[in-house]
Amino acid sequence: MSEFLITNSCLCDSNKPFNQCCEPLLTGSKVAKTAKQLMRSRYTAYALGGHGEYLIATWLPESTNGLSAASLSEKEQDWLKLEILNSQQKGNIGRVEFNAYYKDENAGLNVLHEKSTFQRIGGRWYYVKGEVETIER
Repeated sequence: MSEFLITNSCLCDSNKPFNQCCEPLLTGSKVAKTAKQLMRSRYTAYALGGHGEYLIATWLPESTNGLSAASLSEKEQDWLKLEILNSQQKGNIGRVEFNAYYKDENAGLNVLHEKSTFQRIGGRWYYVKGEVETIER
């Protein structure tokens, strides 16, 4: 892990150091306690790239639609910022609405707006699905 990530704020915009925020989740030494925490760690996995195994492991198996850890490990976007708009949790169902800002291949700024649904099974949170909208700026 790079020295920058260890000593600086986590990419998920929590204002916590990476090694006290998403890193323990990505390495498997801790599990997410809330749907919001899982969503933040999944964003960080995408932003860093190379964490396809984590993304698959935190995805409800029947909703992966044939995605592989290898394909999810590829860093396809230059993710810039995460903004949590709303989160709620009732029992074993959680929902998180967020904006994720990224640059496209033409260096244009875009926003991925998603309303994600999560489910807790056996004490672990899983990503189920998301309603996604891309906003070009």
